[in-house]
Amino acid sequence: MRLIRLAVSGVRNLEPLELSPGPQLNLVLGANGAGKTSLLEAIHLLAYGRSFRGRVRDGLVRTGAEALEVFAEWAEPNDVRRRAGLRHGGQSWTGRLDGESVQQLGDLCAALAAISFEPGSHALVTAGAEARRRYLDWGLFHVEHGEDRFHPLWRRYARALKQRNALLKQRSPAAQLDAWDTELAAAGEQLDQRRREYVERLQPRFGALSISLAPQLGEGLLDYRPGWRREQLPLADALLLARERDQAAGFTSVGPHRADWRVLHAQRPAGEALSRGQAKLTALACLLAQAEDFAASRGHWPVFLLDDLASELDQDHQGRLLDRLRASGAQVFVTGTEAGPVLMGGQDWPLAVFHVEHGRIRAA
Repeated sequence: MRLIRLAVSGVRNLEPLELSPGPQLNLVLGANGAGKTSLLEAIHLLAYGRSFRGRVRDGLVRTGAEALEVFAEWAEPNDVRRRAGLRHGGQSWTGRLDGESVQQLGDLCAALAAISFEPGSHALVTAGAEARRRYLDWGLFHVEHGEDRFHPLWRRYARALKQRNALLKQRSPAAQLDAWDTELAAAGEQLDQRRREYVERLQPRFGALSISLAPQLGEGLLDYRPGWRREQLPLADALLLARERDQAAGFTSVGPHRADWRVLHAQRPAGEALSRGQAKLTALACLLAQAEDFAASRGHWPVFLLDDLASELDQDHQGRLLDRLRASGAQVFVTGTEAGPVLMGGQDWPLAVFHVEHGRIRAA
């Protein structure tokens, strides 16, 4: 997967722009605050429906602009060309995919695959469970196609959860709750199975990557937690047992929407917190494992977005990461205040350089 055309307007301090990125390594250079990260945010927005720095309404739309717009054209294997465009005003959005309007933002985001490693990426392993659930669901959105697509199942579960929560708040009769408990349990059991299978598939790749990137921690293990005591009872029974508590609270307390996973390391004592640097490397191993699984399933790598790489990783780890990405053939975008010795130190792959100054981007 390679972006061949990118057009952006209305994003933070960026002036309207149109770029033709290089097929592999793209360096985006400029002073702090010039707009480098905003370019990566625009790509991330088209791939995820949100910035890696928060929601669209939290400052992503340029001050004074009615909405932002991002358009991308990219090539997939066998020279398949695809196009996607998103207009977002912070509250409402419109999108098009391959010339057709889309009604679900998830359908638009499932088309373009991009993985971001940026200053907040350590939160994948140190912050709350929501980011870790999104990580699992991103992988399943992108690798499961055909009749067994993950997205319709995810929407089915989300709809049933919304309906059950509404009934709980209204203290509705048991018969109404019974019907939605049945639907929630049926979708939830399938959702949980897909996630468990995905974690099991990622484990060999993640284990090897964690040893390579952070050998002092030992092999990493992805420990998945389903959101209820699955080993003791099915989800339907867990919902029934929790009903009285849920009615008092006004929301559903058990199920895949409460799922989580954590990383256990062979050489780290149980309960000992990771340092910030260790958390970054662990998160990077998670992201690379996901990218490798995507490539094995789809036949090509996702686009990689590396924001302020020199500040996030030391030169040794920068070199290891870039060597791996170069060998994969992935298209990579790297931002920085300068190219630095690792990026310019003989990397044998096609290089495109873009300079950003006061929100304006030009090719070198």
